[in-house]
Amino acid sequence: MAKAESSRTAVFVCQGRAVAHERLAAGRFYDPTALPLLRDSERASVEHARASTPPKSWTARIDHALLGRQAQSVAVRTVAIDEAIRTAANPQLVILGAGLDGRAWRMPELANVTTFEVDHPASQHDKRARAAALGPATGPLNFVPADFAHASLGPALATGDHQESLPTTWILEGVVPYLTPQDAAATVQAITDRSAPGSQLIVSYQTASSGAATGRLLARGLLVLSGRRDPMAHEPRRSSWTPSSMNALLTNTGVDVVRDISLVELARDLSVPSKGLRTSRLSVAATSAR
Repeated sequence: MAKAESSRTAVFVCQGRAVAHERLAAGRFYDPTALPLLRDSERASVEHARASTPPKSWTARIDHALLGRQAQSVAVRTVAIDEAIRTAANPQLVILGAGLDGRAWRMPELANVTTFEVDHPASQHDKRARAAALGPATGPLNFVPADFAHASLGPALATGDHQESLPTTWILEGVVPYLTPQDAAATVQAITDRSAPGSQLIVSYQTASSGAATGRLLARGLLVLSGRRDPMAHEPRRSSWTPSSMNALLTNTGVDVVRDISLVELARDLSVPSKGLRTSRLSVAATSAR
C-alpha cells in the first residue's frame, strides 16, 4: 500500500460483506454496516453482485462473479471470528489491520468491551470519515493509527490506552498474507507480550495453492480488461502458510493453538458454496503465555 493511500483491499472486503448481507448464512451472518461504509461509486458494483441473475454487460458480470466469490469467503470467515469473540467474552478487543470492519457498530456483545482498531494512518483516516454515517459505536472505541508492519505495535497500543493487565481478544483477519514471515512473527510476539491470562488470538490465513494463485491472476486480468482498478495492486502478498507453518509461527512465541479449522467445513454447515474457500483456514490460540 502506498504511504498516503488508504487500503483498496479493505473496500473490496467491505463490498463482499455488503453483497453477503441478508443473502448468505441466514441467521448467522448479518452486517448492516457494510453498505453505509461504501461510497456511492463503490455501491454500484455491490448492486450488480446482489442481482439474482447475472447482468447483461460483461463488465458488470465481472463484478457479479468476483464480488459473489468474495461474499462467500467473508461471510464464512466473519461468522467464525464473531463466534470466537462471543465465546471469549474478553473486556478488550483489538482488531489489527481493521480496514472497514464494522464490528464495533454491529455487535451488541461489545457494549461493555473496549475495542481498539489498529490500522495504517491513511486507511484509518479514510475509515473514520466513512464511519460518520454509522453514528456512535456500540461501546468504547479507540482508534490506534500504526503501520504495525514497520513500527512497534506495543507502544502504539499503550498510547491508545490498551491495558495489558486485562484479557484481550486479538483479531488478525486477512492480514497475515500481506506481512513477511519476519513481520508476522514480530506482530505475534508483540501480541503475546501484551496479553494477560485469558487472552485469545484469532488468525485467518490462506494456504499456498497454485490454483488460487492462478485464479488471482485471472481476476486481475479481467479487471484490467474491463478498465477497473485492481484493489490489490499496491498490497502484494508477502507470505504463504501451511497449517504446520502457522502452528509454528504461533507456538514459537509461546502461544498455545486451541484449534485450526478449514473454513470449507463451516461453509457446508452454513449452506454457503465452499469452492472459493478451499485454501481458507482459521487458527484460534490462547495467548496467556506471559
